[in-house]
Amino acid sequence: MSKSLRIASVNVNGIRAAYRKGMGEWLEGREIDILALQEVRANRKQVDELINDGWHLELEEASAAGRAGVAIASRTPLGAVRRRVGPEEFDSAGRWLEVDFEVGGKPLTVVSCYVHSGEADTPKQEEKWKFLDAMAERMLELRQQQELALVVGDLNVGHDERDIKNWKGNVKKSGFLPRERGYFTRMFTPLGEAASPVDGSGGNGLGWVDVGRELSGDVPGPYTWWSYRGKAFDTDAGWRIDYHVATPELAKLASNYTIDRAAAYDQRWSDHSPVVVDYAL
Repeated sequence: MSKSLRIASVNVNGIRAAYRKGMGEWLEGREIDILALQEVRANRKQVDELINDGWHLELEEASAAGRAGVAIASRTPLGAVRRRVGPEEFDSAGRWLEVDFEVGGKPLTVVSCYVHSGEADTPKQEEKWKFLDAMAERMLELRQQQELALVVGDLNVGHDERDIKNWKGNVKKSGFLPRERGYFTRMFTPLGEAASPVDGSGGNGLGWVDVGRELSGDVPGPYTWWSYRGKAFDTDAGWRIDYHVATPELAKLASNYTIDRAAAYDQRWSDHSPVVVDYAL
């Protein structure tokens, strides 16, 4: 008998601030089974004070206090945990957290990922390239090792023109650079098949599925992040940069893809909205 598993992912933009603005009320009423968080910006003691009451939690803090940080909380016990991605000399702390689960007798791996925001032609972008390289390598391994796996989080790249409201003005900016988009084209190309990225970089597919695009279809967005500046939220001038990326076997079990967009600007508790999907495991 299959079990419906509700998995949510959100960049909280600082979990303590998010809770002050209403995140706790959202979580109470949403019946989430597994919750992945990015940009937690808090230590374990601070997070435990907020997410408790029956939750099992794992946190990967950033090397620098008050920055990044990813977490996974679950209503069921956690299995094995893996915290880093890429070569040992590469600092991926606070950006990658893998947790294994057993759901209905089936093994499932969930990753909470926070990709660097980057800045074109700066050292920040170099760090982003390194992380995307490490991420691609690990996702290929995971795809080959695990039938049911899910990478969720703020991946800080809009894959194509549907993913950004004002895409023409952002083609030279981090988050929509052709080379960045190439990583995602390879990610979403069937395993081993030749990819055709917009930057001409080629390469072979990693075999993952963009659950949001698969379930939403050929539509603008739906967006997950809006700048706090100007009227971006009110005019829906957003970016779709928060993802559920699943193995094909898991993607077939996905339904009810929802972005929990706040009803109004002043009701937001983060500049990102939660992305929620049900999986019939």
